[in-house]
Amino acid sequence: MDLHITQLKNLVIDMDGVLWHGDRPVPGLERFFTTLHHLNIGFVLATNNATKTASQYVEKLAGFGVKLPSSQVLTSSGATAHYLSQRFPAGTKAYVVGEIGLQAAMEEYGFKLLETDDFVGTNTRADVVVAGMTQHVCYRQLASAAFLINHGALFVGTNPDITFPTEIGPLPGAGSILAFLETATGIKPIIIGKPNKSMFEEALRRLFAVPEETAMIGDRLNTDIAGGQQAGLRTILLYSGITKEEDLANSSIRPDWTFADLEELTGYLQANGEVIDP
Repeated sequence: MDLHITQLKNLVIDMDGVLWHGDRPVPGLERFFTTLHHLNIGFVLATNNATKTASQYVEKLAGFGVKLPSSQVLTSSGATAHYLSQRFPAGTKAYVVGEIGLQAAMEEYGFKLLETDDFVGTNTRADVVVAGMTQHVCYRQLASAAFLINHGALFVGTNPDITFPTEIGPLPGAGSILAFLETATGIKPIIIGKPNKSMFEEALRRLFAVPEETAMIGDRLNTDIAGGQQAGLRTILLYSGITKEEDLANSSIRPDWTFADLEELTGYLQANGEVIDP
């Protein structure tokens, strides 16, 4: 189906690098969401960032002048905890390398979290080790995670992003922590976040949408764009985050549309959707 961008009914929107850089919103953020409302386009915000809860993202957006319910925010931590809850009963022991977003999601789905203040001890075992982005990781935590994985725990990662965009440029992300543990154990993690299909399926479920009328907006070729394509969605790449024009020129991954940033995308939607500037 040859679909024009203004015929899209739903969007799955990445956050870091698309809506903001660190704690700085991108220009035109409020105007973008007002435009979606005027065009009656549904959306879910889907991020690989597992450090915050959905409620924290709602608060962050409210501080930028954008109000929405937490049901429209999908994090890789929530998707990971949901995935594991389908495979393990409540009370399952889990060791978490991550921040409050991942810890809270795992507890919400009934997992019993092991303490992470020191090395777990040689007699400790866990059913699953879940690792995501954290700025507070220490060697004892990594050693504990590796020990538990080597003694039978399922190794799961929230997302594969090696870096994440900030105000000062890309910094190490969850994928870097996963690489440490994979090197230490020789075991590859199961990845839940983008480009894994389960993240997109959950977004579509929340939107009551079909892939053919939905597009993924993101700044990463290997997760947002590749994952969206694998899930059957159209894709929109913004050059405001990780991927630059030269990266696309050297890649076999081709998005359906490209824009410099959210402002340019908003202007295009308004012009072609016959919306007067809100």
